[in-house]
Amino acid sequence: MELFITCPKGLEEPLFEELKLLGATSLKLTQAGVRVESDLEFAYRACLWSRLANRVLLLLDLVPAADAEALYDGVYAIDWLAHLRPEGTLTVDFNGRSDAINNTHFGALKVKDAIVDAVRDKTGSRPSVERKHPDLRINVHLKREQAQIAIDLSGESLHRRGYRLLAGAAPMKENLAAAILARSGVKTGASDLPDLILDPMCGSGTLLTEAAMILADIAPGLKRRQFGFDRWVQHEAPLWNLLREEAQARREAGLAQTLPQLRGYDADAQVLDRARANAAELGIEHLIKLERCDLANLTAPQADAGLVISNPPYGERLGEQSSLRFLYAELGTFLKTQCGGWKAAVFTSNPELGKVMGLRADKIYKLFNGALPSQLLLFAVFSQQQRAEVETEREAARGEQGEQSAQISEQAQMLENRLRKNLKALARWVKREQLEAYRVYDADLPEYAVAIDRYGEQLVIQEYAPPASVDPVKAFRRLQDAVNVVGRVFEVGADKIILKQRKRQAGADQYQRQAQQGRTDLVREHGCLFEVNLRDFLDTGLFLDHRPVRKRIQELSKGKDVLNLFCYTATASVHAAVGGANSVTSVDMSATYLEWAQRNFALNKLEGPQYQFVQADCMQWLDRPRRERFHLIFMDPPTFSNSKRMQDVLDVQRDHQFLVRSAMGLLKPGGLLIFSNNYRRFKMDYEGLSEFSIQEITPKTIDQDFKRNAKIHVCFDIQ
Repeated sequence: MELFITCPKGLEEPLFEELKLLGATSLKLTQAGVRVESDLEFAYRACLWSRLANRVLLLLDLVPAADAEALYDGVYAIDWLAHLRPEGTLTVDFNGRSDAINNTHFGALKVKDAIVDAVRDKTGSRPSVERKHPDLRINVHLKREQAQIAIDLSGESLHRRGYRLLAGAAPMKENLAAAILARSGVKTGASDLPDLILDPMCGSGTLLTEAAMILADIAPGLKRRQFGFDRWVQHEAPLWNLLREEAQARREAGLAQTLPQLRGYDADAQVLDRARANAAELGIEHLIKLERCDLANLTAPQADAGLVISNPPYGERLGEQSSLRFLYAELGTFLKTQCGGWKAAVFTSNPELGKVMGLRADKIYKLFNGALPSQLLLFAVFSQQQRAEVETEREAARGEQGEQSAQISEQAQMLENRLRKNLKALARWVKREQLEAYRVYDADLPEYAVAIDRYGEQLVIQEYAPPASVDPVKAFRRLQDAVNVVGRVFEVGADKIILKQRKRQAGADQYQRQAQQGRTDLVREHGCLFEVNLRDFLDTGLFLDHRPVRKRIQELSKGKDVLNLFCYTATASVHAAVGGANSVTSVDMSATYLEWAQRNFALNKLEGPQYQFVQADCMQWLDRPRRERFHLIFMDPPTFSNSKRMQDVLDVQRDHQFLVRSAMGLLKPGGLLIFSNNYRRFKMDYEGLSEFSIQEITPKTIDQDFKRNAKIHVCFDIQ
């Protein structure tokens, strides 16, 4: 038999070595797999024992495929009755394109027709198509003007072991986990295995489960219920059953041995339940000890020789990068302080995150997580004594490094001095206004491009996304400085500090959740109480820079009918109601924000039919004829919005003439429109709106905590 055994990109060499250990003698390394000349017994062994392969393909022929008819003729000529019963079922997996055949569905249909016609012409019976569990799965790979025709003996991909009942949000494939373990030295029967294998962020436990299977000599295919050869005409059931019995005996012998400890930790109790269920399905739950614990509070068990193996998060969602850098830094600290003398293996699809661990990798393997280029970083972690010796040598050899460390420390001190100076300057004003939410720092020093906001006892640090030219590791070190300084100045722990990254928003990003914690806090402003969510969204529910505008609305609203367009969480509406407004109407497109708005009203004990909440696209709402009129309208549209719920795209510079004119049509005689937005280059079209009296009042709407950033918004009175 000629077999082509496929694998994920980057695993070709480990697969080659694995197949040699399984008994293959004639092998050829190729892209995305290994070609093997062997017999049926080896094909079965590969399906049962390969931890790295995706599929075991039995090659039948290489046929001409200059066009669809040539492909049909070549497939028709194969003896399909040697593989498929006349009334059997089949499916075709077709990949590759050419000038003549540029549609995989069309190519698969042509191959299916050729097989069905060949069997029918010889027997009078016609096979049928069955996609889920066919008798025969045919694999066709088209390249240039030739097509490789093969039978898939594995069925569905071999990475599906049959034990994973539940998985986490982004589960690692089992054969990738096995490859990481192999590169890390975890092999069946190895003489130099560690005493302990620990995954500090184990998720649903794929790495530990695969490690247990390797250590206990459990065949990865033993739990699978179906293979592609089950109903193949040439299947030899007695031979297959013999190999399964052998694998079962090896499993029992492996489980009877004394194996290294396997320990997994995660902060999420739900994913640990999934890990336990998966291990129980394999009957190896006694081999893996799982505990709920986050990395910050984790204490490594005692062991002379240990291996820490981990696949930490490396997401690209809005605002994640800053928090993830701290997670990786924390992992580096954990390794350096608690795992001296051990080995470590960290798999990541973001090498920049790997750099912040503060450890130098001894080996780096390039792998792929799906289509995502990734790296496996292998470390030999120094003991404390070794580290002290190395640091002494480095300090002696690199005097400049010591100077640089001192310089960085001096910069951090500069940040602390500036922060204390700002707090002192704001203290009297904060006390007089009785504010609990305000900005204390906004990129005052170019080295520390962050904004720091205080919400009661919570501190939010927003990192302005650094340019691509800035070394991300250096940027992270400065962010670490900022976090440490904030902790010292405000005397709070890390649990009171929230990190975010503020960057230019586009499309759906401007509405995207950063997390799903659902935790909220309360802050007071000018006699009003507001709910803020400091973790789940980039914006917290309270625009701090609009505080003077809200105060003015509160002062102007007594006895008036007030409209708040693009109301967000309706904080300005609350101020209007607290100020004695006769009625308040709040309009926004987001149901989430309107529910939040109603909670803000409830917090301030504001109830009644005079308070209306309208879910609508404000552009469309304004474009419809309306009878109601208002004394005071506040409108603070976004700079840009292309939400799916909108019929059109909103561009505040382009559309402000329509917005202003439409809102002015809803004012009662002598009424006032307060129009605001945050577009830094906004230019009011005075000429196009010449029928109205327009006065820019921006300087009056900038409070003390935003004096350093007076361009944060613009504001106009329009009458």
